[in-house]
Amino acid sequence: MKTAASAERGFTLAQYLTCLIGIVRREALRFLHQRERFISALVRPLVWLFIFAAGFRQTLGVSIIPPYETYVLYEVYIAPGLIAMIQLFNGMQSSLTMVYDRETGGIRTLLVSPFPRAWLLASKLLAGTLVSILQVYAFLLIAWFWDIEAPPVGYFLIIPALLVSGMMLGSLGMLISSVIRQLENFAGVMNFVIFPMFFASSALYPLWRIKESSLPLYDICQVNPFTHATELIRFALYGQIDWAALAIVVAFGFLFMTGAILAYDPARGLLPRRGQAAG
Repeated sequence: MKTAASAERGFTLAQYLTCLIGIVRREALRFLHQRERFISALVRPLVWLFIFAAGFRQTLGVSIIPPYETYVLYEVYIAPGLIAMIQLFNGMQSSLTMVYDRETGGIRTLLVSPFPRAWLLASKLLAGTLVSILQVYAFLLIAWFWDIEAPPVGYFLIIPALLVSGMMLGSLGMLISSVIRQLENFAGVMNFVIFPMFFASSALYPLWRIKESSLPLYDICQVNPFTHATELIRFALYGQIDWAALAIVVAFGFLFMTGAILAYDPARGLLPRRGQAAG
């Protein structure tokens, strides 16, 4: 009889791609059938853009700081942070489906596949990230009508940054979902994670302003991975690469993904045992 280990060694590249395409297709179909998820992903950043930014435009101007070559309006500055916010919320919502699938037994159907667990979870993560990129471009299209424009090349160079940041934020959500056993508990944990990460970052205000007002908060922002995801997106949108942010985002993504792979090991008891009812 062919063992699981020998099966893994026997998979071809085409079979790995078939597995990936199947998981991406499943996530895409789920997204298409949940239109309110797409709308809600846009409502939050648009509220910040149209209401919050408009109200603070005159009092929170941003001086010339990289990657900007001139003074920019406040809504232009916060746009990359709102893009990262879309990816953060999408990563958490995608991980919410992991909790739901675990309660209904669907996650076992995925993880009993003979493919390596790391490949299955990475495919799930990539599928969620691709969905978030669609949401980001919908936001950028609306922002363009609001006179928030980036250099044309930035709309293409931002794609790798979105892939890296989306995978990092999605793996964080996946890691959190691995320890949440009940669906109703996930919403509270999401708020506990999302809002501190968002507000204690450079998404809404430059780090130099934070440093002037509160040095401890500045230190927190510096170790916040969301800060570096925001800066990676900000520089990419203007045709530049923030190498330090890229290295930090990749490092955190690897750390979170490794933790999620280990946490979703059935031997650790996070998945329902065979014969045990889900819930």
